[in-house]
Amino acid sequence: MKELLREYLPYLSGYKKSFFFAVLGMIAVAVGTAGTAQLIKPVLDDVFINKDTRMLALMPFLLIGVFTLKGVGSYIQTYYTSYIGQDVVRRLRDNLVSHLTHLDMAFFRQMHSGEILSRITNDISRIQAVVANIIPELLREALTIFALTAYVIYESPKLSLYFLIIMPLAIFPLSRLAKKMRRYSRSSQESTADMTARLGEILSNIEVIKSNSTQRYEQQRFEAQNQNVFKYIMKQIRTNALTSPVMEILGSVAIGIVIFIGGTEVIEGRMSVGAFFSFSAALFMLYTPIKRLSSLYNRAQDAISANIRMNELLDTKPTIIAGNTTLSETVETIALKDVSLHYNNIPALKDISFEVHRGESIALVGDSGAGKSSLVNLLVRFYDPSSGEILINGKDYRDFTLESLHHKIAYVTQRIYIFNDSVAANVAYGETIDEARVIKALEKAFAMEFVEKLEEGIHTQLSEGGGNLSGGQRQRIALARALYKNPDILILDEATSALDNRSEALIQQALTKLKPEMITITVAHRLSTIQDADTILVFENGRIICNDTHTNLIKNCRVYQRLASKL
Repeated sequence: MKELLREYLPYLSGYKKSFFFAVLGMIAVAVGTAGTAQLIKPVLDDVFINKDTRMLALMPFLLIGVFTLKGVGSYIQTYYTSYIGQDVVRRLRDNLVSHLTHLDMAFFRQMHSGEILSRITNDISRIQAVVANIIPELLREALTIFALTAYVIYESPKLSLYFLIIMPLAIFPLSRLAKKMRRYSRSSQESTADMTARLGEILSNIEVIKSNSTQRYEQQRFEAQNQNVFKYIMKQIRTNALTSPVMEILGSVAIGIVIFIGGTEVIEGRMSVGAFFSFSAALFMLYTPIKRLSSLYNRAQDAISANIRMNELLDTKPTIIAGNTTLSETVETIALKDVSLHYNNIPALKDISFEVHRGESIALVGDSGAGKSSLVNLLVRFYDPSSGEILINGKDYRDFTLESLHHKIAYVTQRIYIFNDSVAANVAYGETIDEARVIKALEKAFAMEFVEKLEEGIHTQLSEGGGNLSGGQRQRIALARALYKNPDILILDEATSALDNRSEALIQQALTKLKPEMITITVAHRLSTIQDADTILVFENGRIICNDTHTNLIKNCRVYQRLASKL
C-alpha cells in the first residue's frame, strides 16, 4: 500500500489547485461530521433537560448550517478528486499505449494480444479505482477520523482511551486478510487476461471455427477460462466480506465497554446526559470511517496487483534502439555484409551479403522458412542482425532514427491492415490527407476503378479490417498506401497474392514505371512477379544459394528450377 501511494501521490503535484479545493471539501466534511456529534449535547442538555427556548430556536439553523457544510464539502471533494483521478488514469493509459507501440516486434510475437489488451483495459480500470476513488476516500476518511478522534478525546479522554486501545487490535486480522486479497487479486487478473486472450482468439478465428463447426469445442475452452475468473473473484469477495464482520465484532466490544463505563459516569453524576450521548454519537460516527478505511485497504490490494502487472509492461525496454541521425537524403544503395540473424538462438539467416542500387529490383524466392521474411524483418528493422552490417548509402542503418528510416520504406505484406476509417485516411495513413495525392496513389494501384463506385468515393468509411471490401480490393488499398509515401524503398511481401491475373499485370506495369525512382524488393509467390527482376536471390535454410537473373537461374540453379515449376 505504501508503494502504491508513493507511486501515485506525486501525480497530484500537477493538480495543486484542484487538490487544494478537494482538501477543502474533505476538511468541510470532517468538520461537519464532528459538528453533527457536537450538536447532540445542547439538544439534550439545553433543550430537553434545561428547557432553553433560545437554544431551541437556534438549533434548526445550526443543524442546517452543519449539514450544508457537509453537503457542499462532499460535492467539492467528489468533483475535484474525480477530476484528478480520471485525468491521471487518462495519462497512465496514454503512457502505456505509447510505450507499447515502441516495443520490439519480438515482444508482440511472444505475448498474446489478448493479454496485452487485458492489461491496458482491466488492469488500468483496477488502478483507476485507486487513483479516482481509493486515494481520495482514504484522505477524506483519514481527515474525518482525525476530526472525530480529536473531538472524543476533548469530550472525554478517559472513555476515548478504551476505544482507541481496542480498535488497533483489528490490524492483525486485517493485515492477514489483505495478504490473501493481494494473492487472489493477482490470480484474478491473470485469469481475466487468459479469458480475454481466449475471446480474442475466438473472434479472430471465427471463420475457421464456423467452417469446422467447432463452436462447442471453443465454448468449452472459454468456459474453463471463465470458470477460473469466477473462482478467483469469489475468493476475493469472500475475503473482502470478512473485513466487515471483524470490524463489527471488535467495534461492538469497544462501544459496549464505553457504554458501560460512560453510563456509570452519568449515573454517578460525573458526566451529563448530553455529553455522554454526544460522545457516543461521535464514537459511532468514528467507527464508520475506520471500517471504511479497512475496506479501502482491502480494495487497494486489487490495484496493487494490477499496478505490478502494469509496471511489468512499462519496465520492458525495446532492444531496437533508434539512432540519432536523420535519413534525409535519397536512398541510393542498400548493402548487406555477412548478415546473420538468430531467433532465440535458432539461426534464421546465415552470412547474407548482397548490394542493390536505386532503380534496381530484386526478388526473394525460396521454400517456406527459407529466410525470406526474416530478411524483410531486418530491412524494416523489426529486428537487428545478430552479426554483420546493413548499410544504407554506406552508413550503418542503426545510426538512423527509426522514424526517418521508416519514412523512406513502404512495406506491403500479404496480411493486409485496413483501419476503421475512410479510404483516403487509409491511403494517407499517418500523414496529412492530400486528396489529389490519394487519388493518384489509388490510380497507380488500380484501385480507383472500384473506389469511385463507392457511395462516398475516397471518403467512404471502411469497416474494421476492411470487411466491406474484397481481398483483392484490400490489397490494392494497401498498395496505394505504400505508393502515397513516394518511398525510396518498396518492399512487397507477397503483396499481390489476392489479385487476379489482370489486376496483378496492371500493377506490375505501374511498378515498372516507378522502378527508376526506388529500390524494389519483392517476395514472390508467382513467377510473373519475379521473372523481370534485375536480380533474384534464391534462399535455402537461411542462406543465399543462387543469385542471378531469371534466365540464368532457370539454366544453372537446380533449386530455382524446382521453385519456378511451382510458381
